[in-house]
Amino acid sequence: MSNQPASTPAAPASPDATTSEGLRRSLRSRHLTMIAIGGAIGTGLFVASGATISQAGPGGALVAYGTVGIMVWLIMQSLGEMAAYLPVAGSFGEYGTRFVSPSFGFAIGWNYWFNWAITVAAELVAAALVMKYWFPHTPSIVWSALFLLVLFVLNALSARAYGEGEFWFAAIKVTAVIVFLVLGVLMIAGIIGDSPGTAAWTDGAAPFVGGPEGILIVLLVAGYSFQGTELIGTAAGEAEHPETTIPRAIRTIFWRILLFYIGAIAVIGFLIPYTDPNLLSSSESNVAVSPFTLVFSKAGILGAASIMNAIILTSVLSAGTSGLYASTRMLFALAENGQAPQFLKKLSRHQVPMNALVATTLVGLAGFITSLVGDGRAYEFLLTVSALAGFITWAGISWCHWKFRAAFKAQGHSLDDLPYRARFFPAGAVVALVACLAIIAGQAYEPMISGASLSEILLPYIGIPVFFALWWGHKLITKAPAVEPATADLGRR
Repeated sequence: MSNQPASTPAAPASPDATTSEGLRRSLRSRHLTMIAIGGAIGTGLFVASGATISQAGPGGALVAYGTVGIMVWLIMQSLGEMAAYLPVAGSFGEYGTRFVSPSFGFAIGWNYWFNWAITVAAELVAAALVMKYWFPHTPSIVWSALFLLVLFVLNALSARAYGEGEFWFAAIKVTAVIVFLVLGVLMIAGIIGDSPGTAAWTDGAAPFVGGPEGILIVLLVAGYSFQGTELIGTAAGEAEHPETTIPRAIRTIFWRILLFYIGAIAVIGFLIPYTDPNLLSSSESNVAVSPFTLVFSKAGILGAASIMNAIILTSVLSAGTSGLYASTRMLFALAENGQAPQFLKKLSRHQVPMNALVATTLVGLAGFITSLVGDGRAYEFLLTVSALAGFITWAGISWCHWKFRAAFKAQGHSLDDLPYRARFFPAGAVVALVACLAIIAGQAYEPMISGASLSEILLPYIGIPVFFALWWGHKLITKAPAVEPATADLGRR
């Protein structure tokens, strides 16, 4: 593929336009925005936020989530610049191949595919767990099979069907958070119920419980909560008018996500003391003690637990649908680049990579089945391998952006030709990369201070040698050299 000068404008994509890969550009701006927001708002906010306040206090949790939020914003800036200029299937996997090396693109692509394929299995387990709240005697496999069918159908129909499904899934979550914030502010102001004032922020060791150590531990948890925002890059390959819709989505999603997380944690921190044992024990299997449920109950909302259970179920299905979409598109892109079996490139009449979808669904199903057999150790191992994949992807995005700019400069292009330009480059890309690497390194901190064995300390890192095995194994077999900036493929499809 020849390099096309950056000054050549990309032709506007019509609603039924297709990419050079044959995918249909049918995702609108509202879809992209909700895909990114929906990817970041889930059980990490609805459930795990309570435990973070319990561990670090309201002030510590705010600092941790705010810090990670800034890091994610910098990563999204980098991804937005590349995706608006090169809105291709495979996104950062493709960028890794074009700007770093084919081996790096191969590794980051397969790493991301595996992460989301296993996430699909995890969401099937979670969905069955949530349904036990209403139907405790129905076998879990019944619900998991039903939900897997729903996820498959939404993805098999078309990219637009996925976008619509995710839009409404995310809309339910966003509505729940907005209602939560409004009720919380009214309660804090004393308009509803008795205002606790600032007591929860001054009680005991609050607002910073555990000092810097507490913030550090929560920082690691917060990183997982924000994962999914990069989905907008995966969806860029099927976005209408990507040169305008992607920048618009990037500009709005960060502030919305940050408002939702910071606002929700502030409300919880005012209304529920960090010493409340319910905060530490909140989980998907006990939705009655979710911090959202507790606040809704304090506000007098009837059936608060059932409402939150339904919202959490929506979050689980949203994550599963997006996971299946993202992994399918990444597998398709790998096949397009000759880095996966060629039969995975086959498209349905609705321009859906059906073979890649079926293959990913089967892998997700296999992962779910491993949770049912034996003692579940195989399933826990799969989750452990994929645990750091999101942070590896984020670090890869920052590195790809650095190399993209180097290629852009080396080939004499003007920054004015970029549909969207990342702020604070190069500092932003460097800070985000270093922060991602620090979070990856910090995974051993909590096991170390708790006196865990050496094997338990090293276990969280098992995904890293797998990633490097893919990277170096591909390089050893193919002898593919690193990409030189002057010859990097900047051609716009």
